[in-house]
Amino acid sequence: MRYEGPIYRPPSEANSLLIQATVGCPHNKCTFCMVYKKGPPYKVRPVKDICEDILEARKIYGPGVKTLFFPAGNTIAMPTEDLAEICRFARKQFPNLERITVYGSSRYIVKKGLEDLRKLREAGLSRIHVGLESGDDEVLRRVKKGTTAEEQIRAGKWVKEAGIELSEYVILGLGGRERSREHALETAKVLNEITPDFVRLRTLVPKINTLLLHQIKKGKFKLLGPHEVLRETKLLLENLDCETYLTSDHYTNYINLEGKLPKEKQRLLAQIDEALSWDENEFRPFFVGTE
Repeated sequence: MRYEGPIYRPPSEANSLLIQATVGCPHNKCTFCMVYKKGPPYKVRPVKDICEDILEARKIYGPGVKTLFFPAGNTIAMPTEDLAEICRFARKQFPNLERITVYGSSRYIVKKGLEDLRKLREAGLSRIHVGLESGDDEVLRRVKKGTTAEEQIRAGKWVKEAGIELSEYVILGLGGRERSREHALETAKVLNEITPDFVRLRTLVPKINTLLLHQIKKGKFKLLGPHEVLRETKLLLENLDCETYLTSDHYTNYINLEGKLPKEKQRLLAQIDEALSWDENEFRPFFVGTE
């Protein structure tokens, strides 16, 4: 099997077979992301090469593979027929597959349209991981996400309507001190409109070689401390009314929150309140990410 450039996958895909379908990211402008800033440039791998890698994986792991993730950063952007073809081929080679997953940003999901999303579901695509990051248009503009709250809502609703599972990622602290409240409230509003299957929390960690880190060093962006992040999380959670599964399955977070909403909201809020009683020195130290 062949891989080019950085290969990332969500923690929930830790046990999945990774077959690279695309290289790089077609947007590659987000101020907080360092993954593809030094390349390689975005491209779609030939279907023939992808299928060859699937066959190689079958030789190595046998036909019993249950979950498959197609990297890289925005595989939903590849042509619909190509993505559908490799999904069908994978299901043929691995008849026990329970899940095929990709990363996909809202901008490229909307470009696909509902009809193509349905085609992909019929071909076997079963889950999309979407970097919502924020529901606040001003935060989205500042971090150069390339989308809007309205577009994020449309994309999320189309994924759900197509019958594909949806994981939405939120970056706590992405609005900095200046827009922490707006970030929490507007993100909750967008998520309530979408009703994703999963809401996955990440805490902002500045990364090397990013515009955001430069802004922090210049004093143009004020990072939140642990208690401020927890208060932002509490405000977000207090305003989340949709049925979803909340998880903070990532090393960047200060505490691990996990449970069904709205059923377990009060337990999770109590967990945040308890953490707010701790001294800030008890939380993980500040660090600059290198990967």
